[in-house]
Amino acid sequence: MPTWPSHGHCPEGTDLQAPTQSNHLPILVAGGGIGGFAAALALVRQGFSVTVLEQSAQLGEVGAGMQLGPNAFHAFDALGVGEQARNHAVYTDHMVMTDALDAKEIGRIPTGEAFRQRFGNPYAVIHRTDVHQVLHQAAMHTGQVQCLTDTRVEHVTQDTQSVTVRDHHGRFHVGQALVAADGVKSAVRAQFVNDPARVTGHVVYRAVVDKQDFPMDLQWNAASIWVGPDCHLVHYPLRGGEQYNVVVTFHSRQTETWGVTEGSAQEVSSYFNGICAQARQLIELPQSWKRWATADREPIAQWRFGRVTLLGDAAHPTTQYMAQGACMAIEDAVTLGEALRVHPASLEQAFDLYQRSRVARTARVVLSSREMGRLYHAKGVERLVRNDLWRGRSPERFYDALEWLYGWRSDQCLATTDDAKANIF
Repeated sequence: MPTWPSHGHCPEGTDLQAPTQSNHLPILVAGGGIGGFAAALALVRQGFSVTVLEQSAQLGEVGAGMQLGPNAFHAFDALGVGEQARNHAVYTDHMVMTDALDAKEIGRIPTGEAFRQRFGNPYAVIHRTDVHQVLHQAAMHTGQVQCLTDTRVEHVTQDTQSVTVRDHHGRFHVGQALVAADGVKSAVRAQFVNDPARVTGHVVYRAVVDKQDFPMDLQWNAASIWVGPDCHLVHYPLRGGEQYNVVVTFHSRQTETWGVTEGSAQEVSSYFNGICAQARQLIELPQSWKRWATADREPIAQWRFGRVTLLGDAAHPTTQYMAQGACMAIEDAVTLGEALRVHPASLEQAFDLYQRSRVARTARVVLSSREMGRLYHAKGVERLVRNDLWRGRSPERFYDALEWLYGWRSDQCLATTDDAKANIF
């Protein structure tokens, strides 16, 4: 996994003493991933200094490629890093779904000029490390972000003016507030919510393959998915088409434990009997795999706990079927910043507005992702129904169906008074 040094200095955690006035304190951000540095950028843009607490000894991102909808580019623009993100992206011509059994195309969504006109931004694919690097470097370049590596959050206490985090070394870090962007296994969520993970039994294998080793008949400029019984395969170009991202997913025969391990080519091969030869090429390509046993959690309505709030996977961990996990985290960061712009004198009010603005949308992604996984993996008659749902659908009908997701804008991201009245809180 590529890593890189921080811009400037990124020291190990040290004891911090609180100034006499809480507004002289930084806001603490737990987690130095995509969501954490997006949050840091959003906070700095509202005049706060930030201390990022990252549990790993080195910064970096686990994973390979990711897909960026127009909503993600709107969020990048709001954070001031749109141009940098665009420079790393590969712009696809289509999103394509193909039946992995008979190799017949099910649906094709053009992502060219008509798509951009409809949603105001492109659809693209990108390496996760490039997104992380863009956000990390931009945050550190502000001079208002300090990053402490080897600093795993273990416990949080707070009073009416500040939050104190104890890390795994026994050191204490004090801030005005804490934004918990510490991922799918968030220690902060565990302390305040302590809800169980929902292990799906679906296993994801991910790898990156150089173009020279990738089959010519699959070198499409598209985000491509082959859907089969209890499985699917994904591929798309990365880094100017010099590499290809390969992702395969299957329903495990064994009881899974949520986590990431080294993969086995033999295991992958055993789950894809019966798929067509063209798609089967994908599982024979990688020399090494990373294996994810996936999970999500039930959506929750409360993200704020005093001067602590959740963000990204800590707030709404989801399965991968909507390709929106990182996109939602970046949207969260922008919305948090906008809420602080509206309530600059009250972190609690800002956190409440942020929560009201995000809970329903992110829950819809979590629940839609579950249903999309079911459709991808349909078998028998349900497979035939799925294929009929999308085959022959016009681009405009696809765009209409995606409006709720891709139509997000930073200038319309906050809950209105009417939204608040209708909210369940």
